[in-house]
Amino acid sequence: MLDKNIAQQVLEVAMETGGDFAEIFFEDRFNNSISLRSNITESIVSSRVHGAGIRVYLNTEAFYVYTNDTSLKGLLDCAKKAAAIINESKKHPVAKLQALHKYAAWDIKLKPSQVEAKQKIDMLKRASKVALAVDEISQVNAYYTDAMQSVWIANTDGLFVTETRPYTRTAIVAVASDGKENQTSVVSPGASSGFEFYDTLDLEALSKKAANTAVTMLHAPVCPAGYMPVVIDNAFGGVIFHEACGHSLEATSVAKGFSEFSNKLGQQIASEKVTAIDDGTIPFEWGSTQIDDEGTPTSRLVLIENGILKNYMIDRLNNRIMKMSLTGSARRESYKYPPTSRMRNTYIAAGNDDADEIISTMGNGLYAKSMGGGSVDPATGEFNFNVLEAYLVKDGKIAHPVRGASLIGKGSEILTKIDMVSKDMKMAQGMCGSISGSVPVNVGQALIRVSGLTVGGYAE
Repeated sequence: MLDKNIAQQVLEVAMETGGDFAEIFFEDRFNNSISLRSNITESIVSSRVHGAGIRVYLNTEAFYVYTNDTSLKGLLDCAKKAAAIINESKKHPVAKLQALHKYAAWDIKLKPSQVEAKQKIDMLKRASKVALAVDEISQVNAYYTDAMQSVWIANTDGLFVTETRPYTRTAIVAVASDGKENQTSVVSPGASSGFEFYDTLDLEALSKKAANTAVTMLHAPVCPAGYMPVVIDNAFGGVIFHEACGHSLEATSVAKGFSEFSNKLGQQIASEKVTAIDDGTIPFEWGSTQIDDEGTPTSRLVLIENGILKNYMIDRLNNRIMKMSLTGSARRESYKYPPTSRMRNTYIAAGNDDADEIISTMGNGLYAKSMGGGSVDPATGEFNFNVLEAYLVKDGKIAHPVRGASLIGKGSEILTKIDMVSKDMKMAQGMCGSISGSVPVNVGQALIRVSGLTVGGYAE
């Protein structure tokens, strides 16, 4: 843990050369992971991440140094290195640290560290066995991870806070093969929770679903290419908004003018059907914490409301550049990274349209049931995403599955073409990479319809 008196000394040293603000991020994290390949245990790994990062600000610049030596000497040396970059004559005051404010984890009934590895392996084996029993499944990879991260954050405004953050997640990867071609399907539930999370899941049913999807896609004909209406399902469908639009609403890109949405607050950037939210406050969700990695309480932030751009995600450094309020959006992978504005649980909110009607009134098009990875340019919003599970729609009815589909477009354009949004919203778990490392996020949305989108596939 970070001692209050030590933190006070370190902050004072960090400010000695004229910085106008300084902060300490102190981390102690325990990780466990297990992997199985076709029901054979391949690895069991435990690790610890321990260290601290010190950042010193001067106006709209920040200088960051980190160390895994958290002794008084190690922290003071780190503070001196961060301060050495600045050479100003004016000295700024350092407030006395307040009493430590503890943000406890949500009600954790069973810490993952208290569960034996054998119990975790048995859970993975049961799920793998179900998937392996499906005809044409050639391989099943199963993964389990958990972590308990404790952070302490102190700064020269007198802030002194701590939070403990639990994480647990599994992934079942089913591979179907006919000897010539492979198709893969994945389920990967996770939460900011104790091991009791798995009491709420039927992991074996999820595993069987992944296997059946892989087999379905293995025998599906190729997807035709063209411009057509596209219905994108909830949960993982939200990855398109996350990648093509969400990153463009982070101050990381907005403050530099690199975002297609820079200087557009208050403007109509999406269909009136679209309300998009980034919420770090939802208990037990994969992307939730009670404070961000600068010690600011997290928030429920409405990014877009009925198509109008309402907010950006703002961290402390970009708050100085943009002169906008902090939103509790500063995140980092570990003490080795300075924080920046990042998404947490980001989703397109539920609308008022009936899901069946969304498809029945679309004519001919594509139903994208599950999305995969892709690429996006935050400056332009141009994206290209693979569809893991897709179905052709003919005359408003789902006709048959197709494989090899991709969605190609531009974030700002897809937002304006969303013409129907269903009443249900679901989220799915993932990891998001950016300049401050890889962090847990939820992506989500209600089922939506895009009136026209380029579908990559095979020319007929």
